[in-house]
Amino acid sequence: MQVDDVQRVTVLGAGNMGHGIAEVAALAGYDVVMRDIKEEFVQNGYEQIEWSLDKLAEKERISAEEADAALDRVDPIVDLETAVSDADVVIEAVPEQMAIKKDVYGDLEEHAPERTVFATNTSSLSITELSEVTNRPERFCGMHFFNPPVRMQLVEVISGAHTSDETMDLIEGLAEEMGKTPVRVRKDSPGFIVNRILVPLMNEAAWIVESGDATIETVDSTTKYDMGLPMGSFELADQVGIDVGYHVLEYMHEVLGDAYRPCPLLAEKVDAEELGKKTGSGFYDYENGGANVPTDAADADVRRRLLAVMANEVGGLIENDVADATAIDRAVTLGAGFPDGPAKLADAEGLEALCDTLDDLKAETGEARYEATEGLRDAAAAGGFHGGDDEGEDHEFDTLVVSVEGAVGHIEIDRPHRMNTISGELLEELSAAIDVFDEDDDVRSILLTGAGDRAFSAGADVQSMAAGGGDPIEAVEISRTGQRTFGKLEASDKPVIAGIDGYCLGGGMELATAADLRVASERSELGQPEHDLGLLPGWGGTQRLARIVGEGRAKEIIFTADRYEAETLAEYGFLNEVVANDELDDRAWELAEELAAGPPIAQRYTKRAMHAGRTDDEAGLEVEAQAFGHLMNTEDLMEGMTAFMGDGEPDFKGK
Repeated sequence: MQVDDVQRVTVLGAGNMGHGIAEVAALAGYDVVMRDIKEEFVQNGYEQIEWSLDKLAEKERISAEEADAALDRVDPIVDLETAVSDADVVIEAVPEQMAIKKDVYGDLEEHAPERTVFATNTSSLSITELSEVTNRPERFCGMHFFNPPVRMQLVEVISGAHTSDETMDLIEGLAEEMGKTPVRVRKDSPGFIVNRILVPLMNEAAWIVESGDATIETVDSTTKYDMGLPMGSFELADQVGIDVGYHVLEYMHEVLGDAYRPCPLLAEKVDAEELGKKTGSGFYDYENGGANVPTDAADADVRRRLLAVMANEVGGLIENDVADATAIDRAVTLGAGFPDGPAKLADAEGLEALCDTLDDLKAETGEARYEATEGLRDAAAAGGFHGGDDEGEDHEFDTLVVSVEGAVGHIEIDRPHRMNTISGELLEELSAAIDVFDEDDDVRSILLTGAGDRAFSAGADVQSMAAGGGDPIEAVEISRTGQRTFGKLEASDKPVIAGIDGYCLGGGMELATAADLRVASERSELGQPEHDLGLLPGWGGTQRLARIVGEGRAKEIIFTADRYEAETLAEYGFLNEVVANDELDDRAWELAEELAAGPPIAQRYTKRAMHAGRTDDEAGLEVEAQAFGHLMNTEDLMEGMTAFMGDGEPDFKGK
């Protein structure tokens, strides 16, 4: 079966994951059956889908007509035979217990057509063991969505021992059709990729506190404000549910051995039913304020220890051919919101130093979890997990997708898991991408967009940048780096267009300000919220914005720190055009292609004359006069005049 053959998807389970997966499939255009064991369960799931679709329409992520059509494609059913009788793919999302899932597959096998492919939405259980309950283990794989499925981009597609390549290709293709990013897990291994990184990290955080080496506050301050992770380790455990991570850890311990022995601190919380946010208390008390992680309590030893354990898991996954470093980084950034993947974070720290940390801890404690994997040692010897990835390539981009289509150079900010926020690494890569296009005469215009439809860029990745510890000298350098990079974009001789869809805030708005033209979707929200943080726009926003909208409007936007609708900022003169949400991509490309067809030499000198005249009218006029004279002697002028006289379209060559 090919992905184009899939018409009908059955989702077993109407709980949080089940109804979320059903909604995603329906939005992708599939006919969906959502099945559960009781009528009240499927009706509740159906109502949740209806509520979610209404919210998406309210936020203008989809139209009201699209919401109604998606809901019409969902059929809530209780009878199993009816639910699967015509299914091309069955996605099982029942409770995360091996016995329950095996019972489901035993019943499912009786009623599903022979062609039907089975996919289990398990976060850690053995794909191989589940597949062997059926008569079709080669047509059985894991399809692990992340919660909530409608929002989260990642889907881990996991091969069992018997899974065919055709099945893996089919389910990967299905995930892509659903608008998700599949990451292939090549081998059935507890925790797969994301949980294999996160759960041992949570366990090590607990061991650090259990041993008295640091407090909960210190560990969480380190992970959140030093390592730049979205949440502190204990804060995340409370958010997900301490029992959830603990049970995954128990399974890892059973299958993988003593290195994954759960910390007693976790067991105590589970036994006391203090499971985190959902019970009102866990590591933090949610009835009295919840998590309050200090920003200034980070500890270098804690950081090194957590990074060492994380790097060891990466090494183990690579050594056992579960996934390579690139796939691991992709999965964890998308599934857990890390600013960078664990392999990249470990490389930046230095793998030799992390091996030494593990060796010291092993000698001190004798604990199996500190035994460095061969995968980690091999990567350290090779210069890093990504040590050989860039050989023979002039440029490698991790935070951007850089491409050329026709005469348009396209830079897409590729951090949708972080709302396309701008990190220090992204600034470096953006600078390199601008250089690539400036040096390529075949590129005649530059189009700047953000991945996904939620954000062009929601601003600076403040959390990641705060990993510097709030050092004023470092903050000055971050400001100067952004100013230089955005200044380079503004100064490019080629027309630059920003295609804005979704949030365009803070540093993201400053980036758009450096473009020559800006076109936005109706749903976009723009603003400079830095004053709400006690900051000011630090990447040129205090200067460029005033030149575009005038000093009065610029002060209003910055001082109020308000968010503005696209139409309002079009009235202010910041946006050149506002278009319907579903027209943004086409219009941005149309504009970029139109400018790419323009006269390159005249465009270059026009920008230079305008920029020169900002501070000195006479200087600008002089550049204008000299350029006017220079253009009189170009082939482009003759081409333009000939086309004008003949009522045709000029074909400018930049000569």
